[in-house]
Amino acid sequence: MAPAENNAESLLVRARQAAKRAHCPYSNFHVGAAVRCDDGSVIDGCNVENASYGLSICAERVALFTAISQGKQPIELAVSCIDAKSDAAPGSRMPCGACRQVMQELLPSKAEVSIDGVGTRQLEQLLPAPFELRQPKIN
Repeated sequence: MAPAENNAESLLVRARQAAKRAHCPYSNFHVGAAVRCDDGSVIDGCNVENASYGLSICAERVALFTAISQGKQPIELAVSCIDAKSDAAPGSRMPCGACRQVMQELLPSKAEVSIDGVGTRQLEQLLPAPFELRQPKIN
């Protein structure tokens, strides 16, 4: 059994803490994420909204991109949550399609993603048919 600080629940705690820092004046939808890296470190992030919605970024991508920018490859586990005060349905707690695609590219294929209020899913369950660029065959 993994030590308490290295289990999925400890990542959920970090994700919940990160959700409290969310900048979401438009949706009031507080999301936090935490990722465990191969060196054991944990990086968290929160969603940051902008009046120009396309410039907003989800918590999952903030955490993943921060880990990558700090040289923390490969990332082993990601966790996302919504602020416990929200009355959002469990289905709306799932990572969006863009985050699922980023997770697919940056996490190991067998990575587990724990989602507060939903449970744990294998990454391949969240995105069974990801977009992939293939190297063209050169003859």
